Amino acid sequence: MKLNRKLKHHLSSALFKSYILSCMIGTGVIFGSALILVNLIFWILETYVENWYMVYRSLYVWMAAIIIWGIYIVQLTYRLLKKVDGYVDELQDAAEKLFDHNISYIELSSEFGDIAVKINHLKQESEKNARLAKESEQKKSDLVMYLAHDLKTPLSSVIGYLILLREEKQISEEMREKYLSISLEKAEQLENLIDEFFEITRFNRSNITLQYSRINLTRLLEQLIYEFQPMLKEKNLQCNLTAPGDVMLRCDANKVQRVFENILRNAVIYSYSDTEITVRVDVKEESIELCFENRGNTIPSEILEHLFEQFYRLDSSRGTNSGSGLGLAIAKQIVELHGGTITAQSKDENIRFRITLPAS
Repeated sequence: MKLNRKLKHHLSSALFKSYILSCMIGTGVIFGSALILVNLIFWILETYVENWYMVYRSLYVWMAAIIIWGIYIVQLTYRLLKKVDGYVDELQDAAEKLFDHNISYIELSSEFGDIAVKINHLKQESEKNARLAKESEQKKSDLVMYLAHDLKTPLSSVIGYLILLREEKQISEEMREKYLSISLEKAEQLENLIDEFFEITRFNRSNITLQYSRINLTRLLEQLIYEFQPMLKEKNLQCNLTAPGDVMLRCDANKVQRVFENILRNAVIYSYSDTEITVRVDVKEESIELCFENRGNTIPSEILEHLFEQFYRLDSSRGTNSGSGLGLAIAKQIVELHGGTITAQSKDENIRFRITLPAS
């Protein structure tokens, strides 16, 4: 981990100033003491000794002072180097603690106040990344499991009915037609599922180019609701559209239709029977807002946060009828490609998806 230039300058400047100041104080004390001692000896000899001679003897005092000064400088330099070495050891110890999950906070000397904050921030980021990596790995494992389950269920049905058709030689035309119809339905489910997997992979791994055109949004929604009538009748649902006349929208028509299909299918699957689904379009100055609302089990807030993740479903059973868990993830990616937003809310058995798209 590198120290920034400002911090390195601060540390080196503080150490250098401390070293120079200690040298100056020590030098002053040693040679000042030597000078006082020489003058004191001279005064004593002048006062009490006749015909004294001290020229060479005074040199001994200065030589002793120089030796003591040298020892002091060496000791001071050693202490400086030891302090620097201590800083290095402290940083190395902090680096080792950086990936120790048993330590929540790394403490450093006061001189490393700024870097201590950065090291602990880096520690938090590394732990967060490690957690995200673990979650990502878990999602990959879940993906393999879910993929195997979702592909195997309709495939097993197709194989089972085809075996019946092969082994039952005396089967009636009515039963044969029924088995063939079921096999075709399951095969179509399998095809749709595989298409969704390819679709999410395409959105994840390539740059999608939108083919913009100007469409009548109101007519698109009316046509979509009409196509969903068979699914709506199965649960005796009503779907009503509220829009201010013909609302025009510039978008990639096919991809935006895919968004509405996914949201509406989700609403049908998780709606109570004998209830109503409402689709409302509001035109604002710079955006067009669409609201899909239905009655169903209230979705907890902790689940709402994951609704738009790939392969996430509301139900834990992961039945085939509940879809692949890709629809909302694909819807979010398409909306964001258009520069819009999509959110989900749920309260008091009311589920609402809100889509905002640029008006032009």
